[in-house]
Amino acid sequence: MMDNERVRAFCMGLPHVTETVNWGHHLVYWVGDKAIGGKMFAMTNLDGIGTGVLWFHCGGERFHELLETEGIIPAPYLAKAYWVTLEGWDMLRSRAIEEELRQAHALIYEKLPKRVKTVLAMPEKERNKLIRERRKLLADKEKQKN
Repeated sequence: MMDNERVRAFCMGLPHVTETVNWGHHLVYWVGDKAIGGKMFAMTNLDGIGTGVLWFHCGGERFHELLETEGIIPAPYLAKAYWVTLEGWDMLRSRAIEEELRQAHALIYEKLPKRVKTVLAMPEKERNKLIRERRKLLADKEKQKN
């Protein structure tokens, strides 16, 4: 059966994926680093508090199909953007969850702005340097604000 660790291993194996912890207890998976304009495609609940175990983007067509499955509900705060929540790990088979996550990744990648895709296409060393510089710039801006 799928769980947080298996989802993490799968998601981190997809191209250009980074992870962050947001809202205190969600492990969020991004296509492209957030610092360069990457977008989130899935997240898991790390502490079991709140609704569901896994949230992911599924696109408009798949959204309504998935909602017909027992234990899959519109994702709180993200349903308008076609995200769903699995209420438990047994709502879908492991292979089906992997396929949904692969599709979520692909859908979000397609929506990324050209400038972000250009950065993702750079050689890894160059891309990582740019991301480090961008993170530093964002951190400096945040310090000035506070």
